[in-house]
Amino acid sequence: MSQFAERKQELVSTKKLERELNLKQLQINSLLSITQAINDNVKAPELFAMYKSFLTWEMEVKKMALFILQEGLWVCVTHQGISGNYIPKSAGEKLLQFEKLQSLKDEKVPFFKDFDVVIPVKHKKEPIAYTFIGGFEENDDMYNKIQFITTITNIIAVAIENKRLFKRQLEQERLKREMELASEMQHMLIPTSLPQTDCFELASIYKPKLGVGGDYFDFIELDEDNFVFCIADISGKGVAAALLMANFQANFHTLIRKNDPLEIFIDQLNQSLYLITGGDKFLTLFVAKYNKKTNKLSYINAGHNPPFLVMNENCIELDKGCAILGGLSSLPSIEVGEQQLEQNALICTFTDGLTDAQNPEGEYFTQLMMKDFVQSHSNLDVEKFNEKLFQTVEQFKGENTDYPDDFTVLTCKISA
Repeated sequence: MSQFAERKQELVSTKKLERELNLKQLQINSLLSITQAINDNVKAPELFAMYKSFLTWEMEVKKMALFILQEGLWVCVTHQGISGNYIPKSAGEKLLQFEKLQSLKDEKVPFFKDFDVVIPVKHKKEPIAYTFIGGFEENDDMYNKIQFITTITNIIAVAIENKRLFKRQLEQERLKREMELASEMQHMLIPTSLPQTDCFELASIYKPKLGVGGDYFDFIELDEDNFVFCIADISGKGVAAALLMANFQANFHTLIRKNDPLEIFIDQLNQSLYLITGGDKFLTLFVAKYNKKTNKLSYINAGHNPPFLVMNENCIELDKGCAILGGLSSLPSIEVGEQQLEQNALICTFTDGLTDAQNPEGEYFTQLMMKDFVQSHSNLDVEKFNEKLFQTVEQFKGENTDYPDDFTVLTCKISA
């Protein structure tokens, strides 16, 4: 080989090396730029744009498509060299077949076979992204290019996944705080102590399933001769139920203190609830008023589990009343129940979290079982009655079975 030819070959090799070094430098600079953008917490669309630019300019990729998992669906977030309309909606459903980096030359699906390779990205063994690359030239250094593309794809995909996880964590923290506030507000609405006098005594069990439940109970002395107690079950859980409960309590206290007949009170209460809920939310309610002078108990059961009244060894279900409240703008009919109470009458009210409790065999703590318990233990004072009831239900349920719903009991004993 002549000296001139050797010199020419040396120049060609030098230029090729310089070109490769420049390309490596561009790749490293792009990598640094993307890493800096991630550190600066740029938004996902900007990262996708940088990724696309890197592949098409620095890596000279003719055809690419990046799929990212968003809200449980695989979405093509950026592409090059293909029409967006060409991406089939079913593509996302078939991505999980690609377990590792692989060639697509034998792929039968038209969309996939248009690319040369697919690069899956996994996070904790779960796929979070897929990049499809195509349009390589014969003289391309595919191995080195794919290695670098794999690296940058992993960086982008993991950064997006971390953003998603961080956003979800923030959302969970927000929801947790909302639930804590709702729980605090709800516990402010529930009486922390109940009266025990020579004439009557009350005791409660209050076990919200999720910390923020839909159960409510209350007690109000209207005057020297009359007092009212109630128990309610509000549809829904969480913040919405707590807000409706707060509104219900305000309306309940305002309307009951007008001392109207119970049928007028319950009609006005239903109207006020319907104006708020529009029929989308509702509640069941048992409300009773007792007059100390006449020893008469008046009550309305608005679609609630019938409480039990025990006196002189007789057990009566208090089931007179009307439909649930808040579901209709007007109640079709209202019936006020009345009972003349005798010495040591016990009234046990409860929500359906009690009768929905199941044992390991799937059997329910039925209304009949509740009736038997009330009859058998009506001689106890209300505190001991509730303690025994809770122990009985816990034993029935077993240690490894949860309550399916909120569990609330309000027990009242009246010495007529």
